Amino acid sequence: MPTIYDNIERKLLEGLKESLRMSYRGDFCSGYLNLRGWKDIAPEIENFDGTEGKQVRLLVGMQRRPEEEVMEAYVSESPTPIDQEKVLRLKQRLAKELRDQLTYGFPTDRDEKGLRQFADQMRAGKVVVKLFLRHPLHAKLYLAFREDRINPIMGYVGSSNLTMAGMQRNGELNVDVLDRDAAEKLSKWFEDRWEDRWAIDITEELIQIIEESWAGEEQHLPFHVYMKVAYHLSNEARLGLASYDIPLVFQGKLLNFQQEAVRMAANLLNKRGGVLIGDVVGLGKSYTAAALIKLVEENDYLKTLIVCPPKLERMWNEYKEEFDLKAEVLSIGALDTRTLEALKRYKLIVVDESHNLRNTEGKRYRALHEYIRFNSSKVVLLTATPYNKTFLDLSAQLGLFLDKEADLGLSPERLLASLGGPHEFSARFQVQPQTLAAFERSDHTDDWRDLMKLFMVRRTRSFIMEHFAILDPENGRHYLEFQDGTRSYFPERVAKAFLYGFDPKDPNDQYAKLYSPYVTGVIAQLHLARYGLRQYVDDVPQATEAELRIIDDLSRAGKRMMGFARTGLFKRLESSGHAFLKSLQRHILRNHVVMYALDEGLEVPIGQHDQELLQQAVDDQEPEEIFDLDHKVRTESYAKEAAKLYTALHQPKFKKRYKWLRAEVFKKSLRKHLEDDARLLDHILQQGKDWDPANDKQLNTLHRFCTQDHANEKILLFTQFADTAHYLYDQLKARGVTDIGLVTGADGVPQDLVDRFSPVSNKRENIRGTDRELRVLISTDVLSEGQNLQDAHIIINYDLPWALIRLIQRAGRVDRIGQKATEVICYSCLPEDGIETIIGLRRRIGQRIAENAEVVGTDEQFFEGDPVNLAALYAEKKGLLDQEDDTDVDLGSMAYQIWKDAITADPTLEKTIQQLPDVIYSTKPLPVKEEAAPMGAAVFVRTNNENDALVWVDEQGGLVTQSQYRVLKALECTPDAQPVERLQEHHRLVTSGVQYVQSNEDKLGGQLGTKRGARYQVYTKLTEHYKQHQDTLFAQQVLKEALDEIYRWPLRERAKDLLNRRLRERVPMDSMAELVIALHEDKRLVNKPDDVDEQAASKQPRIICSMGLRKAQA
Repeated sequence: MPTIYDNIERKLLEGLKESLRMSYRGDFCSGYLNLRGWKDIAPEIENFDGTEGKQVRLLVGMQRRPEEEVMEAYVSESPTPIDQEKVLRLKQRLAKELRDQLTYGFPTDRDEKGLRQFADQMRAGKVVVKLFLRHPLHAKLYLAFREDRINPIMGYVGSSNLTMAGMQRNGELNVDVLDRDAAEKLSKWFEDRWEDRWAIDITEELIQIIEESWAGEEQHLPFHVYMKVAYHLSNEARLGLASYDIPLVFQGKLLNFQQEAVRMAANLLNKRGGVLIGDVVGLGKSYTAAALIKLVEENDYLKTLIVCPPKLERMWNEYKEEFDLKAEVLSIGALDTRTLEALKRYKLIVVDESHNLRNTEGKRYRALHEYIRFNSSKVVLLTATPYNKTFLDLSAQLGLFLDKEADLGLSPERLLASLGGPHEFSARFQVQPQTLAAFERSDHTDDWRDLMKLFMVRRTRSFIMEHFAILDPENGRHYLEFQDGTRSYFPERVAKAFLYGFDPKDPNDQYAKLYSPYVTGVIAQLHLARYGLRQYVDDVPQATEAELRIIDDLSRAGKRMMGFARTGLFKRLESSGHAFLKSLQRHILRNHVVMYALDEGLEVPIGQHDQELLQQAVDDQEPEEIFDLDHKVRTESYAKEAAKLYTALHQPKFKKRYKWLRAEVFKKSLRKHLEDDARLLDHILQQGKDWDPANDKQLNTLHRFCTQDHANEKILLFTQFADTAHYLYDQLKARGVTDIGLVTGADGVPQDLVDRFSPVSNKRENIRGTDRELRVLISTDVLSEGQNLQDAHIIINYDLPWALIRLIQRAGRVDRIGQKATEVICYSCLPEDGIETIIGLRRRIGQRIAENAEVVGTDEQFFEGDPVNLAALYAEKKGLLDQEDDTDVDLGSMAYQIWKDAITADPTLEKTIQQLPDVIYSTKPLPVKEEAAPMGAAVFVRTNNENDALVWVDEQGGLVTQSQYRVLKALECTPDAQPVERLQEHHRLVTSGVQYVQSNEDKLGGQLGTKRGARYQVYTKLTEHYKQHQDTLFAQQVLKEALDEIYRWPLRERAKDLLNRRLRERVPMDSMAELVIALHEDKRLVNKPDDVDEQAASKQPRIICSMGLRKAQA
C-alpha cells in the first residue's frame, strides 16, 4: 500500500530527502519553482557527481494564473501554438517572476547560503533545469534513482510543488510509488517531456538570476546601491519631468532649472493638491509660477486667482497680459470674506510671498482658507523663506490646502521616537500621528524635511551653480544660458568691512556711552510689565465674558511678547543711537499711559496680544507712531504727555486698535514695576540726551561713502529698523544727497521707487539717465520680497543682523538673474578699532538673555540660525556670503540631480540601475563626517502606503536615524568605490530596519494610503456607490470583488494613472465603476503576486536595497 504524505502526519520533504540519500540521480517535475525552497534538499544533492545520469533534472511547468486557464478553456478551442517568439516571451516572464520571488520576505543568511549552493550545483552540473512550454504543465512528480535491482526508482506524485509550503507547510496529498512498473512509466512520462522540443534549458538563466540578486557571491558596487536609492527617491521628480511639457508660450524663455521646477511642481500639485515653490531669492520663482499657471490652464482648463503683496500686483498683471493667463490678480491686503465671495470659483490659487499668510488667526488667512476649502481649489505657494521663526509658519502655509487632521501617510518619526512611539504620542497630544497637526508638535528638522519632500520644490543659488551653470574657461566664471544663447553670469559675492571711527575708552564717544555694560545690564533687568500683564491680573469674580477672553489672550502671548520686547531693545541698541533712544522714549511713554489709567481708575489700554501683534514684534515693526516724541523730552513731562495721549487713544481712530480692561483688574505691583522700568530707562535715556548727528561717526562715514568713495554708483542700504532708515534718509538728504529714496514698508513698497532705483531690470528705460533716477535707496528688510534691484551691485548693511542667513538674503536682492556686475559687494558697518567691544556686547547680551530665561522662563528668541561671525566680516573672509546649506534643497530635487549627474557622466548607468533587482546590498566605509557614528546598515524601504523610508540601524539593530538627507549623504560614494568586507550580521540588520518601519506602519494603519491618493479616493467613493446600488447584483458583486482587491493590494501604475485622470475629470461614479470593473476583469487593476502568502506579502514593505556601513580601515 502506498504511503500518504500530506504534510500533517508525514511531510513530503522528509520522505524525499531520505530517498535522495540513497540515490545517485533524480528527476523532478513541478508546476512552480521556489528558489529559496531548494535549500532544504540541497545537502542531499551534494552527493551527486554532476556527470550525465548522475544529477537532478528539474522540469518546471509554465504555470498560469487560474483566470488564464478559465479564459483558454472557454474562449479558445485549441491551445495557442508555440513558436520561438512565444518561447522568448515566456522565458522573460518566468525570469521576472523568479527575480520578484527573491524580493519577498526578509533576506537571511540561511537563504543566501541555500541560493548560492543551488547556483553552485547548477554550475557543477549537479542540477539541470528546463522550462516546459508545449502546454501548461501542473504535474508534481519526484523520482529518485538508486542502485537497487528490485526497486531502482522511488517516486512521489501528488499535489506538492517544489516550494517550502508545498513540501512542508500546506495541507497536500501525495503518495509514494514503489511499484517498479508504475515507477518506470512515470520515468518514461518524464523523459518524454524532458526531451520535448519545447522543454527549454534555463539553467544558465537561473544561475544569472541568483548571481544578480542579493544572494550572489559578490556584493554589488556601493555606487550602484547609492544610485538605486537616488533613482527611487527621485521618482516623483522624474515622473513630473516625463509627464509634463512646458507651455509653448514659455518655450525658449525659461532656464533649464526653471523648466524642471515647473514640471516637478506640476506633478506635486496634481498628486497632492498643493505645492510650495521655495527657490531662494533671485532665481525667478514668480516667472516659474507663471509658466506653471499656464501649464495647468492648458492641461486642466483651470482659471487662476493670484494673491500677492501690493508691490507685486503690477508684475503679475504684466505676466497676465504677456502670457495670456486666464487669471485674476488680487492684493493680499484685499483679502476678506466679502471680497472673495464676490469672485468666481477659481480652482487654482497662487499665493506669492506666501509666508505673509503664516498667521492662522488672521482675518486674511481665515478668509482665503475658507475660500480654498469651499471651492476645493489647488494651491501654489511661492516663498523664498518658507519659515521665519518656527516650523509653525510652514504648517500654516500648508494648512491653506491641507486638512490638519487628514492622513498624510507620513508621521514625524523623530518626534515619535523621542516620546516612545505612536501610541504614547497619541495619548499625549490627542491627535493622529500621520497628520499635519502631529507635525506641528515636532521641532525636529528632519521630520519637516521628510514632510516637505511631498510638497516642496526648492533649490539654492549654490545648488544651481553646481548643477546647472556652465564654466566659462576664459574668465573662470559660471553662467546660465538661455535657449537663444544669451548668458547670465553669476557674480562673486564679496564681503567687505565698512569701517567707522569708534573709541570705547573715550567718555565723549556717543556710541561708547550706549555700549557700556551698565546699559545692557539695565535692559536685562527690566520687568517689561506691559508685555506680561497676565501675571498682574487678580482673580476677578465679577469679570465679564469679554474681559475673561482678553485675560486668556494675555496668558497665551505674554511670555513671548516679553522676550521679543527685550531683544528688540538690544537690537535697536546696535542699529543706531537714534533708533535706540526713540525706542526708550516709547517704552517710557507707554508705561506712563498705563500708570495714568491705573492712577485715575480708568480702563487700561491693552495692546492686541494676539498673533498679529506678536508677528509685528518678530518682524521688528513699530506701528504706533502716536507714541513718537522728541527723545530729549524731560522726565517730568511724561506724565502730562501721557494724560494727553490717553485722551487721544479714546478717539475712534485709535481705540479700536486696543482692548480695554478695568483698572481694578490688576494688582498694585503692576504700577510699581511700570514705574521702576520707566525710571531705569530714563537713566539710560539721559546718557544719550545730547545725541548729535554731526558727531555720529558711523553716519559721517556713510556720507563720505555715498558722496566720495562711490559717488557715481548705485547703493542699496539695509537697516533692520524704520527709525534708523528715516534717520539716515533725513540726514543724508540734509547733507546734499538728493537722488535718494526711502522704503520702510509702512505704506507697502512703492513700486515707483523700485523702478526709479533699478529702471533697467524693471524694464523702465525711460527713467534711466533722467533726474527721476535714484542712486541711493535706504530700506528695511521689507524690500526683500520679489523686487528686481540688480541695477545695483553695492549693498551696505548699516546694522548687522544676528543671523548670517539675513546677510545672505540681502545679497540675494541684487544677486539675481540678469546682474551684469562681476562682483556683488556687501559692506558691513563695523567700528574701526572697537570690534572687540561689539563682540563683547553681543556676548553679554546672549548671556543676559540666557540668565533671564532660566529665571522667568521667557521665550526670548534672538539668534535666528547660524550667528554672524563678526571677526570674519571684519577680516573680509572670502566665501562668507556663499554659505548656503545643502539641506535647504528639497530632497526630491537633490536626489534627482544626483541621478541626473550620474547618468550624464555615464549613459549606460541608467539601464544598469533600472535592471538591478530589489534587496541588493553592498558595504562601504562610513564617511568622514560620520566617523563618530556607529557601524550598521542603511535600509531603503517603500512602505505599503507608498512612502519612501530610509533607516539606519546600528549593529544591535537600534535606530541611528531616519533622516533621509543624512542617510543619503552617508551613502554618497564615487563610481570607482569598491565594496568592503560585509558586516557579519548584515541581513539581520536589514530585517531590524524593515521591522522598525513596518511596526510604525502597522501601528499607524492606512492600508489605502493617503486620502488624496487614487487608491483611497476610488475605494471610498466606490464603496459608497456600491452601498447605494445593490439592486444589480451581478455587476455589483464584480465591483465588490474589485474593491476588495484595491483594499488588499497596491494599484498598478497604469491603473493609478487612469483612475487619477478620471478623478480629476470628476466623472460620474457609474463610469468610474465601469473602469474599475474592466481593469479588474483584465487583471490590470492591482499588483497581486502569484503563489505567495498573500496576507504576508500585502503586509510587508518592499525592500529596495541596503548598504552596510563600517568604520574605515586605518
